[in-house]
Amino acid sequence: MDISNLENIIKYKHIHMIGIGGVSMSGIAEILHNWGVVVTGSDSSQSEITNKLQKNGIAVFIGSNPEIVKQANLVVYSAAIKQDDPELVAARENNIPTAERGDFVGYITKIYHNTIGISGTHGKTTTTSMISLCFIEAGLDPTIQVGAILKQIDGNYRVGNSEYFILEACEYVESFLKFSTRAEVILNIDNDHLDYFKDFEHINNAFIKYVKILPKDGLLVVNADDPNCLNLRNHSLARSVTYSLKDLKANFVAKNISFDNNGFPKFDVYHNNYYYGEIKLSVPGIHNVSNALACIALCNEYGISRAYIKSALAKFTGAHRRFEYVGTYKNINVFDDYAHHPTEISAIAEVLKNKKYNKSWIIFQPHTYSRTLNLLDDFAKVLTSFDNVIVTDIYAAREKNTYGISSETLVDRINSLYNKNAIYISDFNNIARYIKQNCEKDDIVLTVGAGTIEKVGKLICSEQ
Repeated sequence: MDISNLENIIKYKHIHMIGIGGVSMSGIAEILHNWGVVVTGSDSSQSEITNKLQKNGIAVFIGSNPEIVKQANLVVYSAAIKQDDPELVAARENNIPTAERGDFVGYITKIYHNTIGISGTHGKTTTTSMISLCFIEAGLDPTIQVGAILKQIDGNYRVGNSEYFILEACEYVESFLKFSTRAEVILNIDNDHLDYFKDFEHINNAFIKYVKILPKDGLLVVNADDPNCLNLRNHSLARSVTYSLKDLKANFVAKNISFDNNGFPKFDVYHNNYYYGEIKLSVPGIHNVSNALACIALCNEYGISRAYIKSALAKFTGAHRRFEYVGTYKNINVFDDYAHHPTEISAIAEVLKNKKYNKSWIIFQPHTYSRTLNLLDDFAKVLTSFDNVIVTDIYAAREKNTYGISSETLVDRINSLYNKNAIYISDFNNIARYIKQNCEKDDIVLTVGAGTIEKVGKLICSEQ
């Protein structure tokens, strides 16, 4: 099946997508729709994403619809779809070609002359958002795929009509190796997805293979504060640019960093030891200074002016579920964050150091049994950064609990090692009730995790 160019893709006049409500799948659907392909799709549940697709003229079915599959010329399915899915079975029974999502995105990246992939264990969504807004500000009309809702583009994707395709490049199951990139930004390399990679060496090797994809005339932007990122330059023939919070030898460096009462940073950027300009962000935390430097380094190489970069970064108020303000209940401020790795939770704790509040509460929903087990002690340690800790049930995602791990295990580890009074509460309504009964004026509450924990913040802020 040759779908490595636009002409061959649009030959498939009707493409059906199983799992169309996913972040990446919905973006693909809109790109295909923009190219004049008839797109239909199905998903297990209705969502803001499926509603938007339908509003834009794409037929979406909730649940399986094997009959519509029979009318398609090609079926694309997400990695979460089981091989015995009724629609996938119908496609194969009717000899309709199929393609897995990662493979199909790889085909699309070959069509765009300038595909820019943003990867790393942490910060992909935020940095992709920052870069995307800079390209939009500069009038470069990019196509975008980002891993969360970004209000400036009213969704998680944007279909442009230029040569630029900006997307998150996730390392999980090495799917980013299927992409054809001209520029890559590597933010960091950390222990994660150990259910697939098994150990750090395998993770690091995946990134080495990823940078080898870059052509000689490509661009590699790496974080000089991460030794493994810096080493990637030795495995690519592409031109490299570095950024850093600490290393004055890096190409882009942040100096004179300060924070306002919201924790929003202001800093001076130096490019090759020359003053570049003052940058102000509307998102909190030192980690976002690093993300902004990555954005500046990439955009500068693409010829985007300092004025556009500065303006776009000032306008960026965060992607959905990235230290996102949920609301207030009786002078208690509630925020929500997607963090599901100890390093990401540590970044939240750093943000709090620059915010004014009484006491902090973290409500944490661990994400996957394998990650909870492999990083148990790291989770226990970082959660002690908060005054009060509530842990709810592990969000299983793609896994079954064959690991013998539970949230109670994590709570016991916190309390026994750090003499803390962490508690386990399973039911979301009970968590909200507990917070309302025990929080005090000017406390700050954080719902944290990559699963369904964001529902708790809304329950807390309700008057019921």
